[in-house]
This record gives sequence, structure tokens and C-alpha cells, in this order.
Amino acid sequence: MRRKKQREESEINESWLLPYADMLTLLLALFIILFALSELDTQKFKELSRVFENEFSGGQGIIQDGQSPSPQEGPIAPNKDEKEQGDKKEKEKEVKEEPNQLEKIQRQVEAYIAENSLTGVLDTTLTGEGLLISIKTDVTFDSGSAQVKAEGKSIAKQVAKMLHTDPPLKIVVSGHADDRPMHNATFESNWELSAMRAIRFMDLILDAGTLDPSTFSAKGYGEYQPIVPNTNEENRAKNRRVEVWMEPMQRTFQE
Repeated sequence: MRRKKQREESEINESWLLPYADMLTLLLALFIILFALSELDTQKFKELSRVFENEFSGGQGIIQDGQSPSPQEGPIAPNKDEKEQGDKKEKEKEVKEEPNQLEKIQRQVEAYIAENSLTGVLDTTLTGEGLLISIKTDVTFDSGSAQVKAEGKSIAKQVAKMLHTDPPLKIVVSGHADDRPMHNATFESNWELSAMRAIRFMDLILDAGTLDPSTFSAKGYGEYQPIVPNTNEENRAKNRRVEVWMEPMQRTFQE
């Protein structure tokens, strides 16, 4: 009887070995996982983190059709900061290229002016934002009139040949008036007169070539941008004019 009791006590005392063995197994698995994480490549860890972030933010599940997606599978889309930096560099590149394009066009226009003996008639001015073609003589309009004179029509045909560029440019034709007050049956003010002068000259340019009208616009500045003081009739004749402004299309789209 005593031997049977001793055997029962021995069996009870040895029962702690089972949970102890389970605990050791769990600890061993934990150490293996920690070791594996310590050896994980940093880039792979970031990619794996993105997978889990996508999963917990309501994205595509980690397991699909019994397969687990690998971090190496498929390209990883650039984050918002990387995209913004790329867009900024692209815009900076376009801005740097604009002056080079305008300088090239100015050289071409000046070469055309020299070849066609138009030096005393037309002039170019290059700024950081565009290229201006100015008419240096008083052959464009009579006082109070928006009708382009015969010599002005000839100049419009010559200007039209200079505006064929690749890529195409935005063209702004501006009209100007002298300081004489304007109020008659046709025009209420120098604003209206100058705007109509720009439109008439622009129509002549478009009629003379195969330019795209969608790249053109017209503006009127009244008497407020004279190139010489309105002190005599000769100066007033020079202020009754139109000018052609050229600028890259990219700048217009960015504004």
C-alpha cells in the first residue's frame, strides 16, 4: 500500500515538466524571431512596413488566394515628398531653359531683320520673361484711327514670318495711342482705340501666315505707355503703335 502511494506521489511531482518544456519551446521560437529581425535588411524592413501599413489602413489584404505578397514584388510608388521634389526639379529645369529658348529666337528674328533690310523699321528687346518686337517708325496708324496704313500692313506680313517657332510661343499684340483725348462716334476713349489697333494688326498677322490663333491675344494700353514724350507731332506719331510680345507657353500654364 505504501509503495503504491509513493508511485502516485512520484507521478504528481513530475507533471511540472510538461509546461516547463512548452515554455522553453516558446522562448526558443522568440529568440529565433528576434535574431531574424536583427539580420533583416533595412530596405526590406521598410518595404515590409509599407505592406503592413497598407493592410491596416484598409488597403489590399496581406494574404490573397492563399499567397502572401513579397516586398520585392512590383514597383513601390514614390511617396508624396519624393513626387513633390520631382515636380519642383522639373519646373526649375523649364525655367532655366526659357531664357535659352528666347535668346535663340531673338537671334533668329534679328538675322531675319538684317537679311530683309528691316533694321530701321523693327527692333527686339529681350527680358527675363519674353521677347518684344517693336516698330521703330511712325508708319502704322494715323491720329485717331485704327486702320493700319499700307506700310504697316507690309510690316505685319514681315512680322508674321518671324513668329513661326518650334515649340510655338504665346503671342500678345499690344496697341498704344498718343495723349490726345479720344471721344468720337467710333471710339469713346484711347483705351478702345488702342485695343482696336491691336486687334486689327493681329488680324493682319494671322491673315499673312499659317499661325495658330489660339496662341494669340490682344491688349490695349491707351496713352499710358509712350515710348517718347508726347511733346510734338513726331513723337505722338511714334507712340501710335503696336508691339508684339512673345513668351514661352510653359509660363502661361504655370501661372
